[in-house]
Amino acid sequence: MFARLRSDIQCILDRDPAARSRWEVLTCYPGLHALVMHRVAHRCWNMGLHWLGRFISHVSRWLTGIEIHPAARIGERVFFDHAMGVVVGETAEIGDGCTIYQGVTLGGTSLYKGAKRHPTLGRDVVVSAGAKVLGGFVVGDGAKIGSNAVVIKPVPAGATAVGIPARIIPAKDGDSADAAASRKFNAYGITEDDDPLSQAMRGLIDSASSQEHQIALLWKALESLSQQGADCVPQDAAKQEHFEADKLNQLVGK
Repeated sequence: MFARLRSDIQCILDRDPAARSRWEVLTCYPGLHALVMHRVAHRCWNMGLHWLGRFISHVSRWLTGIEIHPAARIGERVFFDHAMGVVVGETAEIGDGCTIYQGVTLGGTSLYKGAKRHPTLGRDVVVSAGAKVLGGFVVGDGAKIGSNAVVIKPVPAGATAVGIPARIIPAKDGDSADAAASRKFNAYGITEDDDPLSQAMRGLIDSASSQEHQIALLWKALESLSQQGADCVPQDAAKQEHFEADKLNQLVGK
């Protein structure tokens, strides 16, 4: 019990630069308090003391602002950062090393009792502020859920999900939310190039810029031929490039 508590405190010190001491974490971090109370509630639930488990969960929600159903399964080194308004449903599972920010909902979309209604988070998943993960599917190891995303389908390991409804960005080689693997923890799961629409727009802009460059080269080649006697270049031919690719890329966030 105390070894697990020490591990929980250390993971907070590793991921939160505002944490200055173990005593501060132990006394001032509601996410840690919610975890400790959940373990008590979960043990009661597994012993068949369902009302007592729910009551402890209710008291924890009142004290911390974090609502975790006593039947939910939570792994080790899980960090609820700020975490006011977090809701974790009955059949939810949270893997080791996950980080969950404020306003997150791990919710269910089915009304059938006994069914797997809530999501399963793999190891080292980051769920950013305000995100809603809804359904009994799996979010793979090292995945990242962007702020305010609404995720309604599985997320592959190492991938990023952003938007409403969430769009899946495949993982790059070696890219993961795992702080231990990459030795760099991405707060709120923020990384570069995490918007698929911006990536698509940048691709279109770069393609258009390349095409204009090629057209300008063709007109210059034809102009060279016309100087040799072949009159084949119209007067309004665009011989100079006017496509402002850099400016457009800045507008879409490059």
